[in-house]
Amino acid sequence: MTPYDCLYPPIEPYSQHSLQVDATHTLHVEECGNPNGTPVLFIHGGPGGGYSAIHRQFFNPDSYRIVLFDQRGCGRSRPHACLTNNTTAHLIEDIEKIRRHLQIDKWALFGGSWGSTLALLYAQAYPERVSGMILRGIFLCRKTDLHWFYQQGADRIYPDFWQDYIAPIPVEKRHDLIAAYHEVLTGTDEIARMRAAEAWSVWEGRTSTLQPDPNLINHFGDPFHALAMARIECHYFYHEAFIEEAQILHNAAVIQHIPTTIIHGRYDMVCPVNQAFDLAERLPNAKLVICHHAGHSAFEREICEALLQATDDFVNVGGVE
Repeated sequence: MTPYDCLYPPIEPYSQHSLQVDATHTLHVEECGNPNGTPVLFIHGGPGGGYSAIHRQFFNPDSYRIVLFDQRGCGRSRPHACLTNNTTAHLIEDIEKIRRHLQIDKWALFGGSWGSTLALLYAQAYPERVSGMILRGIFLCRKTDLHWFYQQGADRIYPDFWQDYIAPIPVEKRHDLIAAYHEVLTGTDEIARMRAAEAWSVWEGRTSTLQPDPNLINHFGDPFHALAMARIECHYFYHEAFIEEAQILHNAAVIQHIPTTIIHGRYDMVCPVNQAFDLAERLPNAKLVICHHAGHSAFEREICEALLQATDDFVNVGGVE
């Protein structure tokens, strides 16, 4: 059995949009499922990860009006891997522009990893537009969260994979790996840039599941995906996600009333589970689900089943309990 057994069957979009959000960026947006269903926005990770067709399958297509989009610079949005005017504030306003363009009054937010970060920040900016949240692999983007995965912490769990991650960076620059990667990924040496992009992206792919997933690792290593993922992630993390330290936690009171389910793998090495606990403490009405046999990926079976249960519960009982 595979995690995909628990997903809804594959579907195709009934509408696709190219939404120009400024002079530089055009976003790819799609709608699928039931045009009269409960609106839900799928917010992908990264930043820079893009969405895939399989992400449509987390939702009952008879019950949901499913909206998916590629954030600035990734997937089918253009220009590819572009860092110009690519900040968290821009992405928050992009989501609001999509909502207005589609004439949706309120929608649920579904996001994991960076998708949870952006969902929380959008909800804090526009709480009146959010009917509920289903969040997975909470990523608060604090300095300690970034340091764990990109400097010191996860390397103790994956010392073998770590060697490949640090390989593109000269020894004398390894004291600040995010800054060193930023220099290469924004540099003019295309060969060095692509080598660094692959190493950065594959590190995340290798560490996202309890058991190695060759298909996931290959996806993260694909040059088109890796370039956007690495350049955009590193750009954001070099600038500490363009938010204040612990901003999400400090502003949590604004969204306490929004029905929220938090799903997190006990052995998540990309975004350790303490982040989910820290958030849940600030959202006392949220439901926290710890998956005891899972890491970071949405496609590990226990997490996959929990996400499906959450999306079904949201439409079946009128909200997340």
